[in-house]
Amino acid sequence: MKKFNFRNIRVRKVTVDELDDRMLLINLYMTQSLIFIIGFVWVLFQRQNVNKLFSFPKTLDFLYFGAGLALIVIILDLLISKFVPDEAMDDGGVNDRMFGNRPVWHIIVISFIVAVCEELLFRGAIQYAIGPYWTSIVFAVIHIRYLKHWIPTAIVFLSSYGLGLIYEHTGSIWAPIVAHFLIDLVMGLIIRFRRKS
Repeated sequence: MKKFNFRNIRVRKVTVDELDDRMLLINLYMTQSLIFIIGFVWVLFQRQNVNKLFSFPKTLDFLYFGAGLALIVIILDLLISKFVPDEAMDDGGVNDRMFGNRPVWHIIVISFIVAVCEELLFRGAIQYAIGPYWTSIVFAVIHIRYLKHWIPTAIVFLSSYGLGLIYEHTGSIWAPIVAHFLIDLVMGLIIRFRRKS
């Protein structure tokens, strides 16, 4: 049996244009799986009750706060996009590639998976440990494709901080999940149909 030599592994930086659609989706789903696993394990190490964390609230406050924050973030993003040059909002083409030709049902699925996985890690685990401000800094850094431009980085930070605040206010992780889902869904649909037209 031939031995596997780890020294033969070569790592190089790949741009989004070099990935085909299949590899882009594999990358997305693998990344989200990793985020979910890290978040789940971190929550367990913090001795939090996962069932309690994901228990569905008895009132609809979480829905109002989630939808309200999503509306604010979407309007803010659209207003900024209207007055700021495209170069200042550039994410390297990732969002266009991710949502541009995707069927609507798949945009819904992607938005839901990303919302649940990222909110478990960032609000459920990290915010529990270090609070909403520092969690938002980590959240902005993780969204590395925006770091070349300060305006999208600021939007990501402020969105994350808002997600943290509604999580603390409602006491339910479903509030930031709803907001995150709606933000990604609406922005994904805008990209999808703007590109189509």
